Amino acid sequence: MKTQTAAKNAPVERFDAVIVGAGMVGVALAGLLANAGLEVALVEAKSEPLKLDTLGDHPPAPRVSALTPVSQRLLTHLGAWSEMAAVRVTAYRYMHVWDAEGSGSIHFSADEAGAPVLGHIVENDVTLAALNERVLGLPSVSTYFGVGVDALQTSDNGRWLVLKDGRQLHTPLLIAADGAHSTLRELAGISVAEESMEQEAVVTTVRCEKSHGSTARQAFIDGRPLAFLPLTVNGDDRYCSVVWSTTPEHANELTTLSSDALGHTLSDALGHRLGQVNAVDSAYRFPLVQRHAAHYVQPNFALVGDAAHSIHPLAGQGVNLGFMDAAVLAEEVINAWQRGAPWGALTTLTRYERRRRFDNSAMLGLMKGFKVLFGSQVPALTLARNMGMSGMNQLVPLKRIVMRQAIGERGRLPQTCR
Repeated sequence: MKTQTAAKNAPVERFDAVIVGAGMVGVALAGLLANAGLEVALVEAKSEPLKLDTLGDHPPAPRVSALTPVSQRLLTHLGAWSEMAAVRVTAYRYMHVWDAEGSGSIHFSADEAGAPVLGHIVENDVTLAALNERVLGLPSVSTYFGVGVDALQTSDNGRWLVLKDGRQLHTPLLIAADGAHSTLRELAGISVAEESMEQEAVVTTVRCEKSHGSTARQAFIDGRPLAFLPLTVNGDDRYCSVVWSTTPEHANELTTLSSDALGHTLSDALGHRLGQVNAVDSAYRFPLVQRHAAHYVQPNFALVGDAAHSIHPLAGQGVNLGFMDAAVLAEEVINAWQRGAPWGALTTLTRYERRRRFDNSAMLGLMKGFKVLFGSQVPALTLARNMGMSGMNQLVPLKRIVMRQAIGERGRLPQTCR
């Protein structure tokens, strides 16, 4: 890693690719491109990267992701998975989903999916720190931490990125990986369709009376999905990460409860399936908004991850979609670069958008459909969804198709994810 510092009248710096945003998706993409031989710059407004040796001895962070086996393969390819596993990852082999307003329920298992696991619950901090460990030290990765973006300009053969400290970076491929409120997307003039889900997510970490049994649990309570995602801390398998997507009023109520009161509320909401629940962290809240960019690419410019799309956390698919964006974009860019074609050309980048947009749109639509289906209190719809869940639970071949989709085995996977 070459860490760049500001200098007066510094010359323009040129790179094969410049990525703005050093989150999980941005760093993974930097690693894929750099490992293929491209010179990559990584720009991040935060002052310093998260380090792996600061994690593990602390309680679990509140923000987690349900990483699919496909994402695990990508992280293994980058050398990050072994680093993550040495800190904290929790496999789940089962999933139980039920409608708290009725009798409908469905169980999934890794055996039925023909896979060793359905996925792993991992703290976002652990994933990012492990990626930093493996990627930021690569000799072909230059980092610009603690500096924001001031302007974006177009040239005949690429893009100029002007940083707030006056430095300029020139590249034939500029990639926005700077999140749902992407500055770069705005500077590029790409519009975004935004829809409030009229809910907020409340997240916290709990320790339960009973073992989670390697099971991810999700209950729909008055249209408000409550997830208990398994965590194992120092060999103790009674921890869970909780995500409750609920109304803003209820979110405010939950985040003002005492730890004891929050634990009792969560125990009751889950029907005491894991016994008494004790909150071991504060409860945090954030609004839920789905976004989808009008398009992902322009000449010499591409969006990935939350800069292109952000999704309801119901299925834990957000970062998995972002990792797939990174893997597909890297594959198309590297293929062009290796055959001497212009890797930032619109023809190259359009192949990336074509491969990713349908999958992302389908997942966004599915999450919206779930919200409508489970949010309705119409008796006929309540009966239909309960009958549907219970009926599907008996149809193993159909469940296997659904599970293969959920673990990421859909469409043409990039080589790094096979």
